[in-house]
Amino acid sequence: MGLRVVYPARIADTAGRSGRFKQGGLMSLLTKFNLALVVVFSAAMVPVGWVAHALLQRSARTQVIQNARIMMETAMAVRGYTIKQIKPLLDARLAEQFLPQTVPAYSATEIFNNLRQSHPEYEYKEATLNPSNPRDRTVDWEADVVNEFRRDPRKTEIIGERDTPEGRALFLSHPIQIKDPRCLACHLTPEEAPASLVKQYGPSNGFGWKLDDIVGAQIVSVPMSIPVAMADNAFKTLLFSVAGVFGFTLLVLNLLLRFAVIAPLTQLASMADQVSRGNMDLPDLTIKGKDEVALLGGSFNRMRISLQKALAMLDEA
Repeated sequence: MGLRVVYPARIADTAGRSGRFKQGGLMSLLTKFNLALVVVFSAAMVPVGWVAHALLQRSARTQVIQNARIMMETAMAVRGYTIKQIKPLLDARLAEQFLPQTVPAYSATEIFNNLRQSHPEYEYKEATLNPSNPRDRTVDWEADVVNEFRRDPRKTEIIGERDTPEGRALFLSHPIQIKDPRCLACHLTPEEAPASLVKQYGPSNGFGWKLDDIVGAQIVSVPMSIPVAMADNAFKTLLFSVAGVFGFTLLVLNLLLRFAVIAPLTQLASMADQVSRGNMDLPDLTIKGKDEVALLGGSFNRMRISLQKALAMLDEA
């Protein structure tokens, strides 16, 4: 009489629950995978974000300074144009009427004020220790900048920050040095200066200048909130871009994991559950490819067939 393998109801039920538990565990691999990626990405973004934010802050500050340099060069060009082309045309009228348009500092300041209509965040001043026009007189911190240039005539630029009632401000300054003798026509002595200029501003200020003297500084100021805002906007754009790339990558990896790993393992777990219940009449599990999952599926098919043959031999014994 042959032997027959019998699966008691309790054992079959236990095996079924075990199979269902394993299948649920396999499905949770996707969650674990996503959680691991999110944790790794978040941990990596902390130092990367800190470094990126610092670099963007530095880049924005450099960009603002470069814009200030361009504006400074524009002001210098206006000064040269005024001295060479405007002043000679109006010199004859200065004896009767003072024309501020002949003053290089006035022309540069007015041009910059027009420029501020489109860039109101930038400020320009030709800060002078002893000016003819009171609006050009240095305040305390501007005098410090001018004196720094006077202490070291080789220095051609000073970049710094200062506190203002509106917050921190960034400034760029270049020295104003008398290199053209024509600039001294109005600044040697009250007697040599145009009478209209002396009448306009008085005989006490703006005189005694000498050739090669550093008499002031061109200063372009901009609130620090401008480069900070530029850096913050760039940082937000970077974060959104990185998050978008990460989200797309995560989606692609999820799809790949689901179809290449999760789906075959789910089929394998379901078949193992059926075999554990005593159901041997199952088609072979087909997993395409030559990766580890496909090898596992092939091994399981051979094991099921071997188990089926062994049970059949026991039945025939």
